[in-house]
Parts: sequence; structure tokens; C-alpha cells
Amino acid sequence: MKLLNPKKQKYEHLDERSREIMVKTIRFFEERGKEKLKDDDHERRWYSDFLEFVKQEKIFYTMLTPAEYGDGTTRWDTFRNCEFNEILGFYGLCYWYTWQVSILGLGPIWMGNNEEVKRKTAQLLKEGGIFAFGLSEKAHGADLYSSEMMLTPLGDGKYVADGGKYYIGNANKAALVSVFGKNSETDEYVFFAVDSQHENFDLIKNVTNSQNYVAEFALSGYPVTDNDILTTGTEAWDSSLNTINVGKYNLGWASVGICTHAFHESINHAANRNLYGRYVTDFPHIRQLFVDAYARLFAMKLFAYRAADYMRSASPEDRRYLLYNPMVKMKVTTQGEEVVNLLWDVIAAKGFEADTFFEMAARDIRALPKLEGTVHVNMALIIKFMANYFFNPAEFPEIGKRHDTDDDTFLFNQGPTKGLGKIQFHDYNIAYNSITLPNIEIFKEQIDLLKEFLLKATPDEEQRKDIDFLLNLGELFTLVAYGQLIIENSKIYNVEDDLIDQIFDFMIRDFSRYALQIYSKTSSTKDQMDICTRMIRKPAVNKERFDKIWSTYVYTLKETYEMNP
Repeated sequence: MKLLNPKKQKYEHLDERSREIMVKTIRFFEERGKEKLKDDDHERRWYSDFLEFVKQEKIFYTMLTPAEYGDGTTRWDTFRNCEFNEILGFYGLCYWYTWQVSILGLGPIWMGNNEEVKRKTAQLLKEGGIFAFGLSEKAHGADLYSSEMMLTPLGDGKYVADGGKYYIGNANKAALVSVFGKNSETDEYVFFAVDSQHENFDLIKNVTNSQNYVAEFALSGYPVTDNDILTTGTEAWDSSLNTINVGKYNLGWASVGICTHAFHESINHAANRNLYGRYVTDFPHIRQLFVDAYARLFAMKLFAYRAADYMRSASPEDRRYLLYNPMVKMKVTTQGEEVVNLLWDVIAAKGFEADTFFEMAARDIRALPKLEGTVHVNMALIIKFMANYFFNPAEFPEIGKRHDTDDDTFLFNQGPTKGLGKIQFHDYNIAYNSITLPNIEIFKEQIDLLKEFLLKATPDEEQRKDIDFLLNLGELFTLVAYGQLIIENSKIYNVEDDLIDQIFDFMIRDFSRYALQIYSKTSSTKDQMDICTRMIRKPAVNKERFDKIWSTYVYTLKETYEMNP
């Protein structure tokens, strides 16, 4: 496994049709060129040429139509969706965004019970349609309990919809918008489909200053029939959350793509810039920044790929993906911010220049931790799994590399969204005990101290109400699961031990940082402070390993990729 280089990646690991899609998408952007990419960004120009390309190549149809509703050429395949996410992120978040919000808009349709709408949707996808997810509202955000969108029954299977939605991507052109609301008479939740071009669909404005159209819209006496209803009651509620489960995973891959392009641009700049008689890449602190950025980026990719294996293998009996999935959204995207910050410290003022990709990367990488639920929201979800993860493991069949061409039908049949605290995981020690490296051994000691903290210095009721306290504790837990899947995937991809040891170098430092944050909390007790002090550790120093990562993995990327002008 390597970082993406669009001019060298042939996607030989994919089937012929999937490979064709990836290669043609790269060709579209490279032939279009960087100058056009940047001009469209600065002018906030709607990407109609990209959507026309998608239409002509039937890309969204091929990749976002479950096999049951396609023509024999389609499937919903999370693994190949990863590859497409990465490419779109690599060339610009706006292109990824129109794909992402189409996925969200499709979720309630494919999860629903309306076969007529499903068949219609497949045809609209075939014709190049994009989709939108009408969930959040201006006054309530994603607080679904407070939804003010109302569907009023008129009798004989007819209704009218009234209300507003806010921050809805693609709503200017969506073939269908999946709208979440309530029945005004029964207060039951309901999902129904509307046409963004209908005269009773009031497109109020674009609420962002970007190429995307992120709409505020209102339905005013919009006519709805039973033929437009997707789900009602608890099924509507579940499909809203389960759709987000499917969609938020993609955010991590957008971060991987953005960071990878920024990395190529940064190493090219630094390796060719001479200051005070030395190339920038000769300075020790610059090498440290690059090695850290590379290790973090490679770890992001390792974890996100492995999380896909669990998503693709999920079942009612195996819901481990509900931990790993929000971690791709939360942990991988925040690591993406770290990577861009490290690279920005290398290229400094260059990162502001109008003709660089980095200018876009520095802006857009900030968005991903804040979409599909903030870091706080996803951390609150993740913490629900902590007790069973550490203290109540179960046995599961081993899951291997899921690069097959199966249709991921379970994602549209996830079932009820309750009972998260009952979900069990396989023993994380299986992964950690499968490899012996200096930094992994130190990290295992930190894990043992975290378990001691949970057992002997358990947060009291007030601390459990303190979101900041729980965030830092959750970060420690997240690092353990992050490292577990990285180790698992390092064996699948035969990653060199030295690179894994370098990854755990920053993992130890991050663990120490969050331990210090808990130590410094005003509410922390003497016992908690004592354990946190022992958690703070220094990684194993190995100059030979560091130099090898620099020369073999980082510096060799110099001038291997630059986007066509």
C-alpha cells in the first residue's frame, strides 16, 4: 500500500469496470488541469462539467445503485467507494461533496420500503441525477426530535408538506431530495421524497461561500402522496441515523485524498527550495515534520481501509463497525488536520498562494471534522463502546481483506439504532500481542495504565457530565482502537516493521498529550493524576529507523507527482 499518485496508480487490484471509472476520473481532472481547478475554486463556479462527465460515464449509477435495482453492471461496494472518495478528495473537496451528499440522499431511499421510488431512483441515477438529504434545520441543526417539517394528511393517501431545511447540499439540482419530517396529526417521523425543481420547492439561498450549493429551502404546500413516502415511525428515525452511518465513513477518505495531494506539493516545494546554502529538506526539523506527516497519513489510510473490512462484513450479530465507522469520521479527519498543519509548517507562506492546491487543502481540511456530526457528537457515541471493548470481549470469526465485488446490502438493512452499549468486540490484545516492536511495547504499557485508570480511578458523576473531560478520556480509548486496526492491516498489507514502529512513535506522544490534559483538569483527583503521570512516556529513540523512513518513504516522493497545469 502506498500514497496515491494519480500518474502511477493503475488500479490493477480492481475489476475492469471499477478500474475504468478510477482511471477516467483521474484523466478528467488531469486533462482539465490545475489552472482550471483553481479558477473554478476562486470563482466559486458550479462544477457542471464534472457532473456532465459523471453522467456520460454513468459513474454514480454504477457505484451507488445496489445490484438488485441495476442492470447487471451496478453494486454498492464500500471498498471501491473508498478509492473514488480518495480521488475526489485529492482534486478538491467540492467534487467529493456532491458525491457525498448524493450518498446521503440515497440512504433513506435504499433503506426504505418504497419499491416504486427505488426503481425511479435507479433510472434517475442512470440519467446522471444527483441527490440530497433534507435532514437538518436552521433552528435545530441535526436535532431530529425538534424537526418542524410537517406532513399534513389530506385523506386518500394525499398530504401537503410545509417547513424549511437548512444546509442541504445539492438541493439546487437534486433529482430527488429525501426529506425528514413529522406527521402533523400523529407526530410520527416520516421520510418522503420531493423534486427540487417543483414549483412548491422554494430554493431560498446558498448558505456557503463555495463552489457547492448548500441550500436553505422551504416546502410550501408541497403535494405528497403515499407513492412518495419512504418510511414512517421508528423506521424513518432509524434510516436517518443509519444513513449517516454509511455517509460519515466517507469523510475520512476525503481527508486522505486532500492530505496526499498536499503532501506531494509540499515535498516538491521543500526539496527544490534552497535557503542559506541548504535545501529545505536538509534541515533536521523539516525532516521531522515530514516524517510525522507521512506516518500520520499512512496510518489514516491503514485504519480507514481496515474499517471498510468491518463495514463490509457487518451483520446483526457483528456490529463492530459502529465503533470503527465513526472513528474514520472523527479520528481520521482530525488526523488530516494534523497532517496539513505539519506540512504548512514546512511550506509556510507558500500555503497561502493562490495557484497552489495547498491553499484549498488548508481551508477544506477543517470542514471534515465538522460535518456529519461534530467530533464531540461522534466521541459521545464512541465512549458508549469503551466498557465492553476493554472488559467484555467476545469471539468472532477473523475478518480478512474485503476487496471482493460483493454488494454491501447490509448497509441498507442495519436495523434498529438502539443497544449500542451491548455491542461486543474481539479482544484487542490479539492484535497487540501479534507484533513486538519497541514503540508498541511502550504503547501497550500506556493501554494497561488506561485500564487501571478506568478500574481504580473511575470518573465520578460530575466528571462524566464534563464533556471536555470525557473528550480527552475518549481520545485515549480511540487511540487504542486506532492502533489495533493499524496493526491488523499492517499484516494484511505486509507493511514494514520500521514504518509501524514510526507510526507508534506519534501514537505514544499523542497518548501522553491527552493524559496530560486529563491530569490538568481542575476536577482530576490525586489517584487520577498519579496514573496520568505514569501514562506520559517517551517513544523509543531510533535514529536509524527515522532516517530510513525519511529516505525510503518520504524523500523518494520528491517530483513523482505534480498536477498537469
